[in-house]
Amino acid sequence: MTEGQPPTTGPAKLNTSVAHNARVWNYWIGGKDNYEVDQRVAEHVAGMFPVIRAVARADREFLARAVRFLTAERGIRQFLDIGTGLPTVDNTHEVAQRIAPESRIVYVDNDPIVLVHARSLLTGSPEGVTDYIDADVHDPEGIVQCAGETLDLGRPVAVMMLGILNFVLDTGEARDIVRRLMAAVPSGSYLVLTHPTCDGDVGGEGNVAAMEFWNANATPPITARGRAEIAGFLDGLELVEPGLVPCSQWRAEPVSAAPVPQFGAVAVKR
Repeated sequence: MTEGQPPTTGPAKLNTSVAHNARVWNYWIGGKDNYEVDQRVAEHVAGMFPVIRAVARADREFLARAVRFLTAERGIRQFLDIGTGLPTVDNTHEVAQRIAPESRIVYVDNDPIVLVHARSLLTGSPEGVTDYIDADVHDPEGIVQCAGETLDLGRPVAVMMLGILNFVLDTGEARDIVRRLMAAVPSGSYLVLTHPTCDGDVGGEGNVAAMEFWNANATPPITARGRAEIAGFLDGLELVEPGLVPCSQWRAEPVSAAPVPQFGAVAVKR
């Protein structure tokens, strides 16, 4: 899709009676695209697990660092951002196209409020392409097929999966989704991943009760995983230094940034 064309869309039904992750996350990072029900759930979760706001900020900052690294240092010019969430500052296309205006970005989400905002906000540079497809992470082949209308899948692609596999509750299924997505892109492509953890060494103990509350009061249901389970999503790929670490510490300045219970990694397909 070239700039000025409408993004690919599908049927959308907006439910404002139940808190939704995209809107709650938007609230935690200071956005305004949320409703009272989202704010109530967000505040309750933050009361149970105060570090969640730091997690949300760290995840967003990790995205910017990872995209800058891939664009400036690894020459990546194509990004497939799955589970993009609501647009805010320094979205993937903004970071990439500041460095390389010709970059091509496809966003994927299936929350109707994200779709509405994508239409108006996700416009890219004249030299590049920014597209949005309404699709579900559980359908990797459908995502790849639609993305292939905008991206050249014969050239390297950065597959961005920030805070999305935690909504695929079955770990085997989540691994299979990653495998199928990475099988569809060529050598030299990258997987960029963040995922919440319950590991105590990074302060994740509180995630368990907070996620239980979330699953009873909001959508979609979520799960945390340990470091070893998250590392399993990267099997067959080569980790970029510093490896699988709290996302707040991945190539961060200062390097002594406090850890958050959200792991982040960038890995390359050889």
